[in-house]
Amino acid sequence: MTDCSICEGLEQTLEARRTDYIEARGSAYFKVSTELAAYKKVELERARITLEEHRLICVSAPTVALPRPDNRRESSGSTVRSTRVQY
Repeated sequence: MTDCSICEGLEQTLEARRTDYIEARGSAYFKVSTELAAYKKVELERARITLEEHRLICVSAPTVALPRPDNRRESSGSTVRSTRVQY
């Protein structure tokens, strides 16, 4: 558990963005327009990146790999990025 209030806030934001994206992908509206789901995906990625960047400098967080939200590996290479994650 981290003592960093910034980490906690960013984790809550990430989880909220993930929930929003999942809801947007599953909604009937998605069948009509993918724009909402695309916007939610961008917001999800922004939240993930913000959290990763903070964890790089946060002294309270342990270092482990943070999985991508879509559970796919990047096809651009074999480099594994790591950041700090709370258990």
